[in-house]
Amino acid sequence: MKNLRKIVNNFSKARILILGDLILDEYIWGDVERISPEAPVPVVWANSKTYVPGGAANVANNICSLGGKVCLVGVTGQDKNKDILLAELKKRKIPTQGIFTEPQRHTTVKTRIIAKHQQALRVDWENTDPLPRATNIKILKFIQKNIADFDAIIIEDYGKGVVNAEILEEIILSARAHKKIITVDPKEEHFQYYHGATSITPNRRELENAVRNLKIRDTQNKFKLHSDALFADKDIIAAGSEVVQYLDLDSLLVTLGEQGMRLFEKNGRVTYIPTVAQEVFDVSGAGDTVISTFSLALSCGATKLQAAHIANFAAGIVVGKVGTAVTTRKELLSRMR
Repeated sequence: MKNLRKIVNNFSKARILILGDLILDEYIWGDVERISPEAPVPVVWANSKTYVPGGAANVANNICSLGGKVCLVGVTGQDKNKDILLAELKKRKIPTQGIFTEPQRHTTVKTRIIAKHQQALRVDWENTDPLPRATNIKILKFIQKNIADFDAIIIEDYGKGVVNAEILEEIILSARAHKKIITVDPKEEHFQYYHGATSITPNRRELENAVRNLKIRDTQNKFKLHSDALFADKDIIAAGSEVVQYLDLDSLLVTLGEQGMRLFEKNGRVTYIPTVAQEVFDVSGAGDTVISTFSLALSCGATKLQAAHIANFAAGIVVGKVGTAVTTRKELLSRMR
């Protein structure tokens, strides 16, 4: 534990470049006192509205909150939600020079209605069309120009069109050439594009669906490729080990909700890490916290196992908060004690 705390205290030395889908998380807060006479739904008496950076912007927020330095790369539309998102990033001192505007798109917004600390409804406004090639080229040129200044690159893939095959191939090749860590918070439909990354951090459902989509199975047929049932623990172990080999990863960290995490390493070692969450209010953004903390720790010289333990502590903190939340280095060190 002393070694883990030393790694966390070095977070301020880490420099992380983040590429991914930018999301504005909007929260409408209120109370429920009755059911609507128009339909069997609750009437929420709204009393306030707040905004939080989401998606790749939430990863940047997590890293800044933990003391690391970031550069955020992504795309917004030309609309009022872009202005709100950039203002929220500015409040948190997150640089925005890597954010490009695409007039033909609109900024992705997730609106959550919270009644008495419980999420009652979520409404998504999003655009999942591929980016124009001209925008891809702008993003690639920006990253190539700045890659030497960073210790690691995080790819935050929410499937909104910013992370695509062309960009991934170029960035992974460039990161490997510059000997940079590259971690991916994956989208199950895109697993085949992550070949050669350092690590990916899927949740259980993403891993299961990716294995079926990739049409891979281990040599002893330990998991059923086309089954819709949830994988058992032995299936998760087989699937994770197979994906590490299939994608030539150094490691894979799969999050299992209340069951904790499993870390799969290239040398074949599989480690189960039980959850340390004391209470769970909201899992929104927990995956962002995991990849943020995991990547920060790797950038500070942690082993994959040390980084996974630190990420597990951080995730245990944010699920105890309502809404898209972050943790601080002080909170993390306190929980680790």
